[in-house]
Amino acid sequence: MERQVKRQYDTSRRRAAAQATRQAILDAARRLFIERGYAATTMAELAERASVAVDTVYTVAGRKPALFLQLVESAISGTDDAVPAAERDYVREMRAEPDAARKLRRYARAVREMHARLAPLLLVARAGPPEVAEVWQSIARRRAGNMRLLAADLAATGQLRDGLDLEEVADVMWATNSPEFYCLLVEDRSWPPERFERWLADGWCRLLLA
Repeated sequence: MERQVKRQYDTSRRRAAAQATRQAILDAARRLFIERGYAATTMAELAERASVAVDTVYTVAGRKPALFLQLVESAISGTDDAVPAAERDYVREMRAEPDAARKLRRYARAVREMHARLAPLLLVARAGPPEVAEVWQSIARRRAGNMRLLAADLAATGQLRDGLDLEEVADVMWATNSPEFYCLLVEDRSWPPERFERWLADGWCRLLLA
């Protein structure tokens, strides 16, 4: 019994150490990408900032595009790891909510919280090479698919405006929930994030609901 407990303890300790190393690498990557830019950040500098060997960076987190993708996924989920859309708390809350306006207001809050984390990475992507642009575009394509699911969920309430098809609803949501749109108003025009959230929810309700 003692051997089993010790084995479990050692396994838990190794797992915790591996997670701490991974987080140190991701934290260092985020800081360096934002401070210096993606192209100017070398893996050697990243390893030094994280206090690990360069080989450890590659083993634990992969090459720079993989690192950037992990940072984006973490910013989207608000956790240390990627979380599928259907498993995020706010998505579950929205699906359980029968009222379309309350669904949209809950989503506006999620968008505001998410983009506060994503905005600095958008600036990195704008100045980055094609490999970074492809990461960003893949996330945008995935978001478009999720908006089609949301449009269907809104339609199921029977509260959409007459004459709107699901593709139009999805496209409107996709355009206005983008990190680029958030940055235009919050970063460029200095809107408080809370104002952006209220405006976004009100705009969706006026544009989409009867």
